[in-house]
Formats: sequence, C-alpha cells, structure tokens
Amino acid sequence: MIGGKRILVVVPARGGSKGIRLKNLRSVLGVPMVARVGHVVGQLEIIDRAVVSTDHEEIARVAEASGLAAPFRRPETLSGDRIGDLEVLTHALGEMERIDGLTYDIVVMLQPTSPLRKPEHVTATVEMLLQGSWDAVWTVSESDSKAHPLKQLTIEPDSGRLDTYDPAGKTIIARQQLTPLFHRNGIAYAITRDCLLGQKTIMGARTGALLIDGPAVSIDTEWDLELCEFLMRRNGYPEA
Repeated sequence: MIGGKRILVVVPARGGSKGIRLKNLRSVLGVPMVARVGHVVGQLEIIDRAVVSTDHEEIARVAEASGLAAPFRRPETLSGDRIGDLEVLTHALGEMERIDGLTYDIVVMLQPTSPLRKPEHVTATVEMLLQGSWDAVWTVSESDSKAHPLKQLTIEPDSGRLDTYDPAGKTIIARQQLTPLFHRNGIAYAITRDCLLGQKTIMGARTGALLIDGPAVSIDTEWDLELCEFLMRRNGYPEA
C-alpha cells in the first residue's frame, strides 16, 4: 500500500502465444520470463497482492514458485490472441476483489515479456500515478527515428513501385526534422480502478508517460530473446 491506496499487480501470461510457443515460460538467462516478474515483485514493498492471470497450469505453477499467486484461472473466452488488456485486467480485478473480499484502488500490469524491468521502474510508475492524480501511467521508450512514420515506405504489390507511406515524408532531409515519438515498452502500467471500471479503458482521459532511460526489449520473436539476453549480460543482470 502507498498513499493509502491498495495495489494489485496482475501478470498476464496466457499459454497460447503464437510467435514463440509458451513464450511466458521461455527462459532468459536461465529464468522463465514469468518467474522473473515474481522476483521483481518480491522486491516491492508497495504491493498488496500480486497474481498471475493464466489459462495454463504449468505457467501457474512456475509463477507460484516465484512468489506470485495463482488463485484463479483465466477462462477460455479471455485467452485468445485477440483479447485486449482491458478485458484481462477487469476479469482479474473482479476475481481478486471477490476472493479477497476487499477493493483494490490501483491495478499494475507487469507483462512477462519485458525482462529488463527493474523494481524501481514499477515503484516510479505508481508514484507518478498518485502524485499527478493520473488515470493511468504507462512506461514508454523513445522510438528509433528510423522507425518514424515519415521515414516509412510502401511497395505497390503489382508494380513493385516504391513510395512514401506519408507524402510529408518526402520533405524530410534530416532526422532533426522529425517530432520524437515513443512506444509502450511493457515494463509497467499503473491504472486506477475507476479508469478500468468507469472509463473502461487502460488509457484514461488523463494518462501520463514515464520515460524509461536505457534499453527496454518487449519480446515477440526469437531475435528479441537473443537481444534481451545480450543486453542483460552487458548490464549485469543476474543469471540462474
């Protein structure tokens, strides 16, 4: 608890990932990704409850061994690859308030696929939410200018003709002309109960951004795994 607010951590970890089979159980430096979240949560004093939302028994077992609770299973209707974070978090919040017989003020989502997460990232996200009276706070990273929409190109499927995705891209000469853009890195999301249940969104009317300095890899592919392990070794993260 912090500032009189009760905090629930939800770790979404379904078993049906397609890009990497059973991605949440894949090891990074010898530790399953879902277990790494449990190890981070164990270092947080502000958290009142931390649970995994999963439909997979092995994920639940590994999560519990790392210190996360698994008191419910996610139903099949919420386990497909087209189910959004809102539905998953709302379900988890409802289950935990029913099971625990109390109300949680803040839900913190920690996705296992961001193993470069540190405890201080989570604490800073929650503190920013409370200090700024935000509806939600997301951690973000600055996007590489090479991925900027004004530098993207399209190829016509029939003729092979190359063109700019946005006509304004033809005016860009130097990257200094580009407005900086940012992307969600999955390290932490802090969301108020009212934002989830009242506004029915994880990005409320007032959502703040906590910019994370340094590398942040959100794992979707085998290449992402290799890159993440390289960065973790270079930055002194512990191995199993």
